[in-house]
Amino acid sequence: MNINRRELALPILAVGILGVVPAALAGADEDAVKKNVEAFRTAQFVSDAKGLEALCAPELSYSHSDGRVEDKATFVTNATDGKSKFLSLAYDDLSIRVVGPAAIVRFHWRGESEAVADGKKSSTNLHILMNWQKQGADWRLLSRGSTKL
Repeated sequence: MNINRRELALPILAVGILGVVPAALAGADEDAVKKNVEAFRTAQFVSDAKGLEALCAPELSYSHSDGRVEDKATFVTNATDGKSKFLSLAYDDLSIRVVGPAAIVRFHWRGESEAVADGKKSSTNLHILMNWQKQGADWRLLSRGSTKL
């Protein structure tokens, strides 16, 4: 069997193009996750229950640095109960890695809040690991864990 360069060029070109498509999709997914992470940070900062509801998966497992673990309903209720308010909240050194329908997100949480009842201020300095899952066309927070620094 004889194969000339023209017959060989088409399969090589096709393989090259197919390799670019997943990389482009991963970039779009990474951008979508990054957008949702920022929307989540903003919703936390302003205690927006509807915003948090929309960004969290029904199966959410939300772990705090003190060992408490909350499901979605408990997390949203506690995050928006009005007992404290954020004075500042930053997600520094953000890294996102998309792996198929999952995204691994890590960052350094720096926050300051104030208790509404007595005005007492407190600071938090944490390392956060979030796992986001693509559910349909949307990325939802599936789990979150934190460690005190």
